[in-house]
Amino acid sequence: AKSSRSNTVRQGKLRLQKWYTATAERDKKKMVRELMQVVLARKPKMCSFLEWRDLKIVYKRYASLYFCCAVEEQDNELITLEVIHRFVELLDKYFGSVCELDIIFNFEKAYFILDEFLMGGEIQDTSKKSVLKAIEQADLLQEVCDVHLGLL
Repeated sequence: AKSSRSNTVRQGKLRLQKWYTATAERDKKKMVRELMQVVLARKPKMCSFLEWRDLKIVYKRYASLYFCCAVEEQDNELITLEVIHRFVELLDKYFGSVCELDIIFNFEKAYFILDEFLMGGEIQDTSKKSVLKAIEQADLLQEVCDVHLGLL
């Protein structure tokens, strides 16, 4: 599932984005702007899948956050929806009911969680426990490094 994945909020502010295909910066900005307009204009009861350009858009709203994936036509929409849901579950477990502020102030941790879960747009590990354990170990290592460097 080589794709671009992004997380937006109701006001149309992009908080996270991850691209798995080489795309020019100008094109990325244009695509994100267009996608935000399309997704944010949709009614709550509408289907979470839509065709856009040569891609399929899969999105899900959690509170005020929208999680959106642009995937290739041959990719399975339901699996993509499950990927979104699993990422949100991981964020919830790590942050304790994730909210926009968690992502704003801890964006590097949100990216780290995404990178532990997905690699190159493909699921790297389906086990929430395993992904969270890797993140906890990285946090512990960071704390040890900070203590040894006198940063605490």
